[in-house]
Amino acid sequence: MVNIGDLRLEKTDASTPPAAQRPGRWIPAAIVVLVLAAPVVYLVWPHRSPESVHVQTQQVNPRPQPGLVAEPGQDIALPPLDQTDPIVRQLLSALTSHPTVTAWLASDHLIHNFALVTQNIAEGRSPSRELRSIQPTGAFKAAGEAANEYIDPASYQRYDRYADAIASIDARGAARLYATLKPRITEAHRELGDPDGEFEPVLTRALGELLRTPVIDTRVALTRKSVDYEFADPALESLSGAQRQFLRMGPRNVRLVQQKLREIAPYLGIDLTRPGT
Repeated sequence: MVNIGDLRLEKTDASTPPAAQRPGRWIPAAIVVLVLAAPVVYLVWPHRSPESVHVQTQQVNPRPQPGLVAEPGQDIALPPLDQTDPIVRQLLSALTSHPTVTAWLASDHLIHNFALVTQNIAEGRSPSRELRSIQPTGAFKAAGEAANEYIDPASYQRYDRYADAIASIDARGAARLYATLKPRITEAHRELGDPDGEFEPVLTRALGELLRTPVIDTRVALTRKSVDYEFADPALESLSGAQRQFLRMGPRNVRLVQQKLREIAPYLGIDLTRPGT
């Protein structure tokens, strides 16, 4: 039986990788859950809020990584799925005391929620209902006047704590935690309507959905629609609901999260250069 103190998510120097739906507030939270809870699919928001932008994206094409082998799970006896909340809380509490994670752990049905959030992201949908406990605080703000409104850069700062929490995670430790809980995660996934399905393809699609989100360094223009906003740029408005929400974190935070997802993927045995990711 492994000592749960050996499971670590906090970043260490020894960790080296192997050879808007209208914009909402759930994505940063989903990403946290995605990355912290079992692994990597999660971090990040129902409050419809504005966002829009002139897009300049930087595509990063990772080199092929043949022969990737996923990190093994720990030798822990897992209880039945509907009794896993205590052990999930124990394992994650031993890994990180970040307040965002602590808030999520106070909810119930943690593995069920993780599987559902991941599936929603993989399908381009917002998992806002499952992540209410870790929504960012503060109101979304638009700047400018009338036909020249854009996202107030100060709004991005509401998501700094999510991105910083994810950036501090040890990639190998996150993958091992995912592998440890994988039997129950797979079970939860199958209860969602795919009785013989495996979770890895869903996780891979969720990662790809977030990694294909453009990073916007320029001002994000908005178009007001009644009491809501849309992206003024048709290219941004045509993105999936999950991607539009992810954009609201701002370029600094999107980069941090995407960098960590790319770092964790090889430890999960996921080759990001393959079609479909």
